[in-house]
Amino acid sequence: MKKIALVGCGRISKRHIEAIKETPGVEIALVCDIIEERAKKTAAELNVPYVTDYRDIKGVDIVSVLTPSGNHPEHVAEIAESTDIPYIVCEKPLSLTVREAHEVFSRVDKAGKILLPVYQNRYNPLVIMLKELIDSGKLGKLHQFICNVIWNRNDAYFDIDWHGTRSLDGGVLYTQASHYVDMVHYFFGELVSAKGQGGLLRGLEVYDSVSSVMRFKSGVVGSLNATVSAYEKNYETEFTLIAEKGIIRLAGTNLNTIRHWNVENMEKPDMDFTLDHVYGRGHNTMYEFIAKEKWDEFPSREDILSGVHLMEKLSY
Repeated sequence: MKKIALVGCGRISKRHIEAIKETPGVEIALVCDIIEERAKKTAAELNVPYVTDYRDIKGVDIVSVLTPSGNHPEHVAEIAESTDIPYIVCEKPLSLTVREAHEVFSRVDKAGKILLPVYQNRYNPLVIMLKELIDSGKLGKLHQFICNVIWNRNDAYFDIDWHGTRSLDGGVLYTQASHYVDMVHYFFGELVSAKGQGGLLRGLEVYDSVSSVMRFKSGVVGSLNATVSAYEKNYETEFTLIAEKGIIRLAGTNLNTIRHWNVENMEKPDMDFTLDHVYGRGHNTMYEFIAKEKWDEFPSREDILSGVHLMEKLSY
């Protein structure tokens, strides 16, 4: 049984707690939050001890860093350097700048620890299916993609002190659409160039809406549009791939439905599924990989660095 400490008891911690409870082979052994009342409340709910300083964490196998986005590099690096915890999970994004991303990888390496970035959308069954199809060559030459992330985050969401700030949030590409930035790297590899425009329409310090175009070393071109200003609630996430031998469109909540399938000599797979959580079920799969020590299932350093480069280029 692998023992896990959670650092940060805010909004996303509830998804991690749920996923860990549902996954054999892992358990929460301790929680940490700088706000003692929040740490104490979460600890009481889980019947585990708490600390308010991550340097005091001992006796666990893995720590999951679930703090505000802009704090991730500092927290990950300091945990690697000041504790004996061998594996450090970090919620997206790893950092808000490429410089910080390189630094945190360097510090974790020097400390002899392993960094496990969270990009749970990679474990979506339809994303896995499309990645395998792309890699098989059955689609022929890949031409173009369109990815749209049309979500809602209401004003109450931005009342949380760090949301919407330049220093800790980074904007829609970092805090909401970073999974889809990672997904296009997962599909297409190294980025060559990107251009975009951002909208400051909500009075925030960061972009609430971004439209971008990009080109990859493989020759694929595409667009990514993301917003948190959809009316009332999340509208849809969609991804369309245009290739020499087919067109495929995934859509729905976190890409859970095949909306269009026209592929040479291939029937549409029966893989649509229902999601019962706004975050999807990818965190469960991630913790299953941790329980089974499948470390190679996590994103590569190259993908993470390239993704952060794209987010920084289009967000600041």
